[in-house]
Amino acid sequence: MPGLLLGDLAPDFEADTTHGRVRFHEFLGGSWGILFSHPRDFTPVCTTELGRAAKLAPEFSKRNVKMIALSIDTVSEHLAWCKDINAYNGDPPTETLPFPIIADAKRELAVQLGMLDPDERDKEGMPLTARVVFVFGPDKKLKLSILYPATTGRNFDEILRVVDSLQLTAKNKVATPVDWKRGDRVMVVPSMPDDEAKKMFPDGVFTKELPSGKKYLRYTPQP
Repeated sequence: MPGLLLGDLAPDFEADTTHGRVRFHEFLGGSWGILFSHPRDFTPVCTTELGRAAKLAPEFSKRNVKMIALSIDTVSEHLAWCKDINAYNGDPPTETLPFPIIADAKRELAVQLGMLDPDERDKEGMPLTARVVFVFGPDKKLKLSILYPATTGRNFDEILRVVDSLQLTAKNKVATPVDWKRGDRVMVVPSMPDDEAKKMFPDGVFTKELPSGKKYLRYTPQP
């Protein structure tokens, strides 16, 4: 099945959305971007996910991230669904969300991007769209991909966390350790010599002693 791999350039597709006709590269502009897919409109897990994404939209905006969703139904169905999503959030039931939802009624884009879940099917026996998260950089190349089955809802706080990591590590020669959150200490990349690390990170480089004697766990405060 076709799909995207890390480092691939995002396809410059055109699609109808709840915000009008969109050309993907033009939509992204010079921003980071998140494309996340849904199995179907008016489904329970999807409604909770889009509600959470809408609540977090200001946080993604602060990070210069544009969000866009995809579901296999039509624009008119998406607009009706938006009312339910806003009502779920306790907001007025309007047809507007802070981001567009792509209409993919024929599943053409889902197939092109490798988003179909072969193990989950609708009542007609058609494969459902999996819960994919694609994060694109300002160069429009894929920086992160997370693939959930249709039955498992995503954690949008985690998506926000990985965006923080991607943006930090794109600008600095560091890596983020397990469970890292913004403001936590980071790790010096293994390819950087100690003398260079000391110059680059004036707040200090701290090495954890290990039984192997190898000094590869090097930490520094977040730049």
